Amino acid sequence: MQDIETLKRENMNLEDKIYIFDTTLRDGEQTPGVALTVDEKIQIAQKLNNLGVDKLEVGFPASSKGEIESARKISSMGLDSTLVGLARSLPGDIDAVLDADLDYIHTFIGTSPLHRDYKLKMSKEQIIEKAVSSVEYAKDHGLTVEFSAEDGTRTERDFLFEVFNEVVDAGVDFLDVPDTVGVLTPILTHELISDIKANFTVPISVHFHNDFGLATANTLTAIECGANQAHVTVNGLGERTGNCSLEELVMTLKASYGIDLGLDTTRLYSLSTLVGRLTGVKMPVNKPIVGDNAFAHESGIHVHGILNNASTYEPMSPEMVGHSRRIVLGKHTGANALKAKLKDYHIDLDEKQFCKVFDEIKALGDSGKCVTDDDLVAIAVTELASARETPIVLKGLGLSSGNGVSPTATVRLEIDGVEKEKAAIGVGPIDAALNAIQDLLHDDIDMELEEYNLEAITGGTDALAEVFVITSDSQGNRSTGRSTNQDVVMASILAVLDSINKLLLIKNRNFE
Repeated sequence: MQDIETLKRENMNLEDKIYIFDTTLRDGEQTPGVALTVDEKIQIAQKLNNLGVDKLEVGFPASSKGEIESARKISSMGLDSTLVGLARSLPGDIDAVLDADLDYIHTFIGTSPLHRDYKLKMSKEQIIEKAVSSVEYAKDHGLTVEFSAEDGTRTERDFLFEVFNEVVDAGVDFLDVPDTVGVLTPILTHELISDIKANFTVPISVHFHNDFGLATANTLTAIECGANQAHVTVNGLGERTGNCSLEELVMTLKASYGIDLGLDTTRLYSLSTLVGRLTGVKMPVNKPIVGDNAFAHESGIHVHGILNNASTYEPMSPEMVGHSRRIVLGKHTGANALKAKLKDYHIDLDEKQFCKVFDEIKALGDSGKCVTDDDLVAIAVTELASARETPIVLKGLGLSSGNGVSPTATVRLEIDGVEKEKAAIGVGPIDAALNAIQDLLHDDIDMELEEYNLEAITGGTDALAEVFVITSDSQGNRSTGRSTNQDVVMASILAVLDSINKLLLIKNRNFE
């Protein structure tokens, strides 16, 4: 297999400098349902600047006074990133960019037959005249100009090149190729960008949408063919299905192509988290680079490899993007993963205890529950605290409860090898069950429940219930009991029985 340097030399037309043009604050904010305040835009702009993006499109000034205000405030921050304003090919839009104290303009006009005939209702000649006049007007006012042929990938090639030739003659600084509705594929991208690169010396920018999930792949292909600049958004936000994802593009270039853009990639995860929180657009857990599962492992085989060398199942380290690795517990968990988790929490179990905890984790996973670290700790602590001897064992439980009837519990216990059963009523199913237990054990121990604490370990209706109790007997002996279970009643009964078994152990020792 050829190394990456050979591939780059023989099959790619990479530019020495590749610019990252972030449009989270403009196209990203056009995500349906997203609206950012001025303060929120400032927070994101600062984060993007700290990351090191080359250019930052701060908005569409002509669209509202608020857009001009936010652009001015961001401009006054003294950021290192070049700040950009979007404008249609209209003098008023360009004036709004100037009014926003910006020095770089991204101006556009639709060029495809669909846009010419149905949106703009303009001829080819009118399109060219508008494009050229807007570039000339912006250049006359001292702006750096990037021109986009909107819907360029569905524009006739000869007309696209004609428009580009005219704006180049007008002094444009960057030619942008927008795949406005994401119809490109990598092979079509290769053909288009290579053709443009062969015919124009002006730097090429690409703005690709993700309608078919190919925005990042197409952008990478464009860069391979000599594109100088990529438009991206944090988390891939944008119109409809969004744009090329900033984090995906940057890390693919760094980890797979060996191209370091000079960005502080350790800030990517915190940036993604901030943008997700401010926009209200939560990332899927399997989102590359920044998703919760990007560096999460459950399978025993995978975890075993990760614990020995993380590169076995990770293409990059989570530290590279400011993320963290997670060992997830569930039905696929292996013994090595569980031992590693217990070691992290400084929990030392003997072989018998470990096997019981391991079996319980597997059983919870099989039931469909996602087992959290808090669940594991509670289960392990319960096992550590459980009575070593269990003369009393729960063998069966039946409950009856409802509106207008007395809650009833039927409990079957094995007491020193003999099974006994009793039914009792109470103010609720737990109280009824405990009353039945007391009736069953009155000949063996005079037990009183002194303290009862119930806590849900995690949120959700399938959360494990953790019950902690303190019981005492007539001789003044006291003991604690603990249990974790998805069923509150079962957790309560098992905690009480755990405590009673300890009381019996104390009683027997005192008698001896």
